[in-house]
Amino acid sequence: MHVIADTEALVADGTLTPDQAAILERRSREVMVTLAVNAILCFGILAATVGFIFWLADPFLVAIVGGLMLAGGLAVLARAGVNYAMFGNSAVLIGVGMLLGGATVELVDRYEQLAGWVLAPGGVLVALICLWRWRTSAWSARFVLGTVLLMGLSMHLGGIEILAQLHDLGPPWRNLLLLYYALALAGTGWQLDVRLITAAALIPFAQILETGTAYFHAVYAFYSPEPTLTILQMGLLIAACMWGVVRVSERDARHLRILAVMGFIIANLCALVGSIWGDVVGEHLWGPGRYRDGWADYETYSAARDAFREAALTIPELTYSILWAVTLLATIIWAASRTQRGLFNAALTFAAIHFYTQMFESFSDEPLAYVVGGLGAIPLAWGVWRLNQWMVARKI
Repeated sequence: MHVIADTEALVADGTLTPDQAAILERRSREVMVTLAVNAILCFGILAATVGFIFWLADPFLVAIVGGLMLAGGLAVLARAGVNYAMFGNSAVLIGVGMLLGGATVELVDRYEQLAGWVLAPGGVLVALICLWRWRTSAWSARFVLGTVLLMGLSMHLGGIEILAQLHDLGPPWRNLLLLYYALALAGTGWQLDVRLITAAALIPFAQILETGTAYFHAVYAFYSPEPTLTILQMGLLIAACMWGVVRVSERDARHLRILAVMGFIIANLCALVGSIWGDVVGEHLWGPGRYRDGWADYETYSAARDAFREAALTIPELTYSILWAVTLLATIIWAASRTQRGLFNAALTFAAIHFYTQMFESFSDEPLAYVVGGLGAIPLAWGVWRLNQWMVARKI
């Protein structure tokens, strides 16, 4: 289990010796430095690859330069020592990225009708070869294999998406396709043991119910047309992940925890939407949807929407706000008692967002609400403190 500890305090009270504390501090530093190095390295490789492809802007030149980079990188890895392996790995990845990326750009730009049929199977072939080599440890450069596997996966998923867009694929096949994207990303992240990729699986998973983001000039927006159903979707995911955390190895549990945290974040963003606007459950899935979804005129759409809302389950924004606050409180207490730091930090963050939002939306002119809430928090804090003592005494 990953925990945060004050080593100086542990040494002072005799829990750790100075040498043990030094080992913990050194290992913690190594982990942080490794994360920083990998982040810088990945950014540099990606930026250089994309820059070369669009700077050269010629498939023949891209192939030549990419092949030279690949050959040079392999030569460095074959002859240089460990200290220079990073340069060899980088050159190999830039070379492979230029070859695969250049071919992808050329196909999409000049052969759009054919691109998807080539990229989808071609990408999965590249990914499967790398996965096979990864699992058999036939090649030592696991960082290179993992990165090329991701390139192949990107080609595969991109090819499928091109086909889906060309054939105007709609529900329910579109929803199943998004589920496939999510499973592919989560499975790849688990296999490579890279939690960032695992976390990315939540993007297509949320889009199954049309939850996503949009960008306008100087505005980056989150939208959820079905907040209640998305919260239930994420709640099932969180429950399944937390159930699995105590039943699998720590290596696998880390991926389940990151999925649970990401699901919790999306669920809370949906709750924020519901606390401001409320929700008419199902209006955008089996109801009239949006006006731009093909209605002849706004009057017809408005009549259909009003008729649907009269019979549909409607959750007012005040009800949403109360239920969200109660859920956040319960999550904070539970996460603190179970040392689930990710969920705890996320819950505290959204509690602050909820308070800030409601301060302006509902209670900006109601000072008594702050008095009641503030005074009520004092016995609540005392109760949580006593509950923790009771749980520690009974080793719960």
